[in-house]
Amino acid sequence: MNATSTCDKATTELADLPALIRQWASDYGFADVGITMPDTGEHARHLQDWLAAGYQGEMEYMDHHGDKRYTPASLVPGTARVISVRMDYLPSPDSPKEALTDREGAYVTRYALGRDYHKLIRKRLAQLAAKIDEAVSGYSHRAFVDSAPVLERALAQRAGLGWIGKNNMLIHPKAGSFFFLGEIFTSAPLPVDEPFATDHCGSCSACLEMCPTDAFVGPHKLDARRCISYLTIELKGSIPEELRPLMGNRVFGCDDCQLVCPWQKFSKPAEEKDFQPRHGLDNSSLAELFLWTEEQFLKRTEGSAIRRTGYEGWLRNLAVGLGNAPSTIPVIEALKKRTDHPSEMVREHVQWALTRHGL
Repeated sequence: MNATSTCDKATTELADLPALIRQWASDYGFADVGITMPDTGEHARHLQDWLAAGYQGEMEYMDHHGDKRYTPASLVPGTARVISVRMDYLPSPDSPKEALTDREGAYVTRYALGRDYHKLIRKRLAQLAAKIDEAVSGYSHRAFVDSAPVLERALAQRAGLGWIGKNNMLIHPKAGSFFFLGEIFTSAPLPVDEPFATDHCGSCSACLEMCPTDAFVGPHKLDARRCISYLTIELKGSIPEELRPLMGNRVFGCDDCQLVCPWQKFSKPAEEKDFQPRHGLDNSSLAELFLWTEEQFLKRTEGSAIRRTGYEGWLRNLAVGLGNAPSTIPVIEALKKRTDHPSEMVREHVQWALTRHGL
């Protein structure tokens, strides 16, 4: 009798838990949450085909870990469910499109204007996991935020948080795509949500047509080697010359395929203060940022995703932006001050930029 009562209590707790998780997630700043089986379905094959085509470029880590990237139970044995969450990050007020038209201004992808989201979201997920553990003991919970081989968008789609658009971004019909994702792998057999099965892109292909460097081979097929986000963040060497004029003033990442999406009119402004712009990165000039010393770069990008590109990569990207800028005195003078930079890569991009200005 006691054993049966215990079993019934556990079943009731698990059945009631999703509603509690949603409330707790909201308390921790998450905009939405969904629960799915530890299965990425057809997305696993899409990843394998993408890798086979070599579209990952220098991102060799995408091909590591075997099936752990698309099989959660292989990454964390015993995983029975995946709890997927999202958190809005678009700064408010914000005018991304206006920033792109200022040719002497530096455009930084909107997610990198504030503090690095990894630590913040991981902390919130850890708190959420602790709440779950308090409610139902005896189960394991492990949080991830773009910090392990996890197909986040695939799991989020299967958890009902949106559909994967032609630009490969997860899109929510009431929130656009400017949000971060995170997951908790749990051994608790929680009730699951229905996958988001409807694709609302329809015949629209604005994102594919808008890409400055024509990085999309087709719907859902991105050749990262041509993507500005890859070129300014992941690529460690010289940026291919034929792509430099197409990058405009984008010096860290690119949002074009999101900004043009009709569903972005439903984007929600970030409520998290840590996602608000820091050090004027939302309205700084290319010349101003190009003259940062390495010490200034390290100080002003502390706790920022921009650190990923490194100081030399930062100067490389800015040199390209300056090469695409109008031939004004501040632009020319900034470039001339870096002609003897110790880095061969930086010097090469500076010379390219000066040549663009007829010097």
